Amino acid sequence: MSAPSSIFAAARYILEASDLEAKVSLSLEAAEAWRQGQLTTEPSIDAMPARPGRPAKPELIDPREMPKRSSGGVAGRVAMLHAVAHIELNAIDLAWDMVGRFGNCFDNQEFIDDWVRIGAEEASHFSMIRERLQQLNADYGDLPAHDGLWEAAESTADDVAARLAIVPLVLEARGLDVSPQMAARFRKFGDEESARRLDVIYTEEVGHVAAGMRWFKEICAKRGQESVSTYHALVAARFRGGLKPPFNEVARAQAGLLPAFYQGL
Repeated sequence: MSAPSSIFAAARYILEASDLEAKVSLSLEAAEAWRQGQLTTEPSIDAMPARPGRPAKPELIDPREMPKRSSGGVAGRVAMLHAVAHIELNAIDLAWDMVGRFGNCFDNQEFIDDWVRIGAEEASHFSMIRERLQQLNADYGDLPAHDGLWEAAESTADDVAARLAIVPLVLEARGLDVSPQMAARFRKFGDEESARRLDVIYTEEVGHVAAGMRWFKEICAKRGQESVSTYHALVAARFRGGLKPPFNEVARAQAGLLPAFYQGL
């Protein structure tokens, strides 16, 4: 297949990739090509895929059937890192789906700029965690995983406001809540290397939530909607279950996600 000439075709190409190394390298190459002005914004004639390409493993099971993670030993740390790797792999596809599906929703290229950058960062995150799994004599795919993250993409495929509300402002914001405690657990187990990699992800995820907040407010303003009440309505309609405290109010505030948005949900 010839190299894509537009950012939208590149986004589709990345989503369709089922090989893990290819998905990562294509993400990084597309982001660099976009920064260099080598990709156009010519609309793609092909719709974005309903589901991304995936390797044969891991087996995807119902979230309620996910095994309990043990703690302390190598097996417990591998299980936690595997869960993070699965999140980051989905995050690659979620970022590029944002580009390909919703990149024409705004009147400038800054929206694409943000999500192309985020797609590249998510690819780097996945690579960091997969490399750490391999250092622990494991790999992504060794354990089962669930499909909840992509289900969120499917339920918001029709509306950029819904996608922004649920993916960066619910799911990624939840990452800000739990990441510091997870890193602390690794340090408690004496695994500074894993903790350091989680710290890198945590710092960059603040920027991802900030981008979600910026563009959610932008689309609300464009539609003449008040952002807090619109967020509440979208979360109630599109996200199963309420938001779970405790909230990392400091990191959320750094991202512009203030308590008025999430308190009471």
